[in-house]
Amino acid sequence: MKHGLRSVLTTTVVIGALGYFVDIYDLVLFSIVRVPSLRSLGVLPDQLESVGIRLLNMQMTGMLLGGILWGILGDKRGRVSVLFGSIIMYSLANIANGLIGWIPLSDPVGAYAWLRFIAGIGLAGELGAAITLVAETLPKDRRGLGTSLVAGIGVSGAITAGLIGEFFSWQLAYVVGGVLGLMLLVARMRMFDSGMFNSVKGKAGVARGDLMLLLRSPVRLVRYVKCILIGLPIWFVIGILVTFSREICADLGATGPVSPGMAIMFAYGGLVIGDISSGLVSQALRSRKRAVAGFLTGTILAVVLYLSSRDQSPGYYYGVCVLMGTGVGYWAMFVTIAAEQFGTNLRATVATTVPNFVRGSVVLITLSFKFLSADYGRIVAAGIVGVACCTLAAIALWHLEESFDRDLDFLEY
Repeated sequence: MKHGLRSVLTTTVVIGALGYFVDIYDLVLFSIVRVPSLRSLGVLPDQLESVGIRLLNMQMTGMLLGGILWGILGDKRGRVSVLFGSIIMYSLANIANGLIGWIPLSDPVGAYAWLRFIAGIGLAGELGAAITLVAETLPKDRRGLGTSLVAGIGVSGAITAGLIGEFFSWQLAYVVGGVLGLMLLVARMRMFDSGMFNSVKGKAGVARGDLMLLLRSPVRLVRYVKCILIGLPIWFVIGILVTFSREICADLGATGPVSPGMAIMFAYGGLVIGDISSGLVSQALRSRKRAVAGFLTGTILAVVLYLSSRDQSPGYYYGVCVLMGTGVGYWAMFVTIAAEQFGTNLRATVATTVPNFVRGSVVLITLSFKFLSADYGRIVAAGIVGVACCTLAAIALWHLEESFDRDLDFLEY
């Protein structure tokens, strides 16, 4: 088992996985409790979708800005400092979010929206910092397994969120997420920055976390954009097909109401399978690109099945959600690729901003979906947006360099 899964279960990997578990729990919770929480705050039935999109966009915009903030801090001050700061912010925001239904406010929906924005900023720092730290501390022939375990174990937080959101009040679900985050701070005391980062930190004249290193080099900027584009199908599936499964499946003629909370739970169950298996496939093929290409193909087939399945039971659609979740289970591999493409002095900035730009792209994806739905209906609109996301991802992946065996001890100048 020297080179097996057991050999990568270091303290950094385990605590990183637990942190991402809490992060994912809080990240998907709004999608799970969207309908009951907005109903309890007085939102009318015909406004649930539009108000839900607005609040989701507030959260994702916060993640977009937070990705830049935490990414720069991760390269300037250290990866561990980001893991502390981000978890404090989103934990406190989620506890406050849970209190909205219990405290009389003149504009509870407005307060809800701003707390999703603040939580989004905090949630942005967790994955990138954890993946960067794991990639820098494990041997290059095992770092793919380590990052896949972080994501695979972490995304199971969505299953927990689905269960709690389904069977308990939405206020309690938010408070539980916040308390879990604050409890994890104790475990974080055992984490330290990598020797690779510390050696760079002590070098004079090395710019760290400098966005101009990305912007002033066309070659580097194009490489960065490619890393972002390969992740678009992931949040198209989660942000549109799963989050709005209630409305989409109703248009498909589902024989009963589809619960978004259950759809998310099943989709993330597939993500657990996908994230772990994508790491194993990458190890077997000794290639990041070929592994991602296989999972992207699986995603396309699952999406086609979902949008062409009419008059089926809710259980059938939940099963397809598992397939779609497994297909987009290259999330950890996609972030690992981004981390491996750039030097130590820019790695946290890239690994943190790339997934959050993908999450932030949900704003454009949902607006496109809503705009097209008005003329073509939800099913056709989802198909058009899905084709665009998957095509861009395939082109970007084709033109990226393979990074499986890359030595990460290098700098960007």
